Amino acid sequence: MNWLGSIALRVLESWMHRRISGGDIASVGRSHEIAAGLGQATAGEPRCFLHVGCGSARKPHVAAIFRDETWREIRLDIDRQVAPDVVGSMTDMSAVATASMDGVYSSHNIEHLLPHEVPVALSEIFRVLREDGIFVLTCPDLQSVCARVAQGKLEETLYESPSGPIAAHDILYGLRSSLAAGNLYMAHRTGFTLETLVAALRTAGFRTVAGRRDEAGFALWAVATPRLMAEEDARRLAERAWVN
Repeated sequence: MNWLGSIALRVLESWMHRRISGGDIASVGRSHEIAAGLGQATAGEPRCFLHVGCGSARKPHVAAIFRDETWREIRLDIDRQVAPDVVGSMTDMSAVATASMDGVYSSHNIEHLLPHEVPVALSEIFRVLREDGIFVLTCPDLQSVCARVAQGKLEETLYESPSGPIAAHDILYGLRSSLAAGNLYMAHRTGFTLETLVAALRTAGFRTVAGRRDEAGFALWAVATPRLMAEEDARRLAERAWVN
């Protein structure tokens, strides 16, 4: 995939638009201390990223930018059974100190919130990030999913996952096998297009946001930071976050 060709960048101050490499570019443009002493670091130690809604996942199953040895993972989840470092939800991360994280990673959990909870969660993520921190988020792309539904393919397998075949029905409402097993945390309660995801991040206070649609994976990716970055710097940051 041509990553740059599918990146949508918004420099939040200008909302300029242009096209690059045949893809759409929309110019749309506080970590080392948490409860119980977790994450405290000194010069030369790895930076810390908070893996929000981690489930059973651990490094290296995170965004590319966080995989190397310069990053220390701190796992946060509401489910004690996955043995997180911090027990908490996206909407209440009070165990994590303000401006204490160099990075935050959220993979396919924001869609489990109710719509009115999304601004609360994003505000919490913004609060725990340092000014130069990085937030990487991925979630379902409802635009590409609904295109398949419009073709009558609600139940047809779209791709295979470690949890089994995934259909549009699972992406829209939650993985049916998990729900049937009683794991209601897996229900999906909200969703996004690229435009609404970028707008939500902007409203939360992030001054620089880079987003892309991964249509083959029926997913959205976004990288956001509280600081204002030049467009070229934002593009390079996005490439580091998303490249496999």
